[in-house]
Amino acid sequence: MGYASIKTSLPGEKSKNLLERRHQIVPKGVSYGIPAFVQAAEGALVTDVDGNRFIDFVGAIGTINVGHCHPKVKKALHEQVDQFIHTGFNIMMYESYIELAEKLAELAPGDHSKKVLLQNSGAEAVENAVKIARKYTKRQGVISFSKGFHGRTLLTMTMTSKVKPYKYEFGPFAPEIYKAPYPYNYRRPVGLSVEQYEEYVLEEFRNFLITEVAPETIAAVVMEPVQGEGGFIIPGKRFVQGVYQICKEHGILFVADEIQTGFARTGRYFAVDHFEIIPDLITVSKSLGAGMPISGVIGRSDVMDVAEPGELGGTYSGSPLGCRAALAVLDIIKEENLNDRAEEIGKVVMKKFVELYDKFECIGEIRGLGAMCAMEIVTDRESKEPAKGLTNDIIKEANRRGLLLLSAGVYGNVLRLLMPLVITDEQLEEGLAILEQSIGTVTSVTRN
Repeated sequence: MGYASIKTSLPGEKSKNLLERRHQIVPKGVSYGIPAFVQAAEGALVTDVDGNRFIDFVGAIGTINVGHCHPKVKKALHEQVDQFIHTGFNIMMYESYIELAEKLAELAPGDHSKKVLLQNSGAEAVENAVKIARKYTKRQGVISFSKGFHGRTLLTMTMTSKVKPYKYEFGPFAPEIYKAPYPYNYRRPVGLSVEQYEEYVLEEFRNFLITEVAPETIAAVVMEPVQGEGGFIIPGKRFVQGVYQICKEHGILFVADEIQTGFARTGRYFAVDHFEIIPDLITVSKSLGAGMPISGVIGRSDVMDVAEPGELGGTYSGSPLGCRAALAVLDIIKEENLNDRAEEIGKVVMKKFVELYDKFECIGEIRGLGAMCAMEIVTDRESKEPAKGLTNDIIKEANRRGLLLLSAGVYGNVLRLLMPLVITDEQLEEGLAILEQSIGTVTSVTRN
């Protein structure tokens, strides 16, 4: 008997009833992936209300690196609830906020003095990083990158590239936000080598600061070290270091958005460690809290201290429950060697991806960094035309077989894997087998 176990059609009867209630009360703008409602979750397994059990390759969109309901996280939360739930750090402070800030500052790259602001969500972290950068530099402009994703608030939605579903008809947008080119090697111009293309995009960035906006008006450049929603696009070290150096030359703060890439996902605490740079500011969230809402901005002390009392914070910012969960997460990553485990998972996944690439023509490219792995689905390898419909069909077939799977990419044609890093070897193997079966089934039907 495998770990995945599907006993009903999807949705099952209980989920179907809940789905009808959902449609009556929840606006359709709130999307959902699988038509099922969770009953329980542990490690890398999720069970719905109808008794169907799924292997989780989504991890709440990269939020569950330490797994669902890790015993140490649950213990920390129970202990905190027994003490107090919330006082508001700006009213009555608590030690867990300080301890978490200290540990994040210690883990972040660079031996310079750092300070840490805690918030609730990834979007809040990005918003506050921009606020701090503007206050420090006395400049207003912010550069993000094509295909990037930074949130759904007005500012972060403006910084995000994908128009539908994130921006369409939600304007007007925030001013002084500029989009620079970001390397997408799979779709580079014909005739250019990877190295030539990367130098070309870096030169385009230099030109961007001449043709689009003056560098002396830019407060910050905000970059995902690996683009998440954009399709797990991994830039070369030359590009990242080049942009970083340009920022230094012009007094622009470099902000690493590590919300999806952080906390062992790529085999490091922070993905920027792969690129050997030291950001001025780092935004964190998602897997920091193992499912509890918490986020943060880690930055140079001189930059972080520019704001006056009351200018940063929020009612629930750095909540006691979020802080205790995050402290447990950091202990788990260290004790269970999850950075090493991410590397191991990545090797297994990419080995399987190579096999699938050789087997299925619809796979245009495979890519990964640590356990942040993806495959791009196309109609054919010559044209590289994105196959969004086929991608969605593969996901639905995987769901029917007991695998939670998620797409990404500006074209919606990338299958991204974000399984909890505590997944067992057997669960990982079974999940990859289901993925292979799902692609095979869907492409066979398509050919017929």
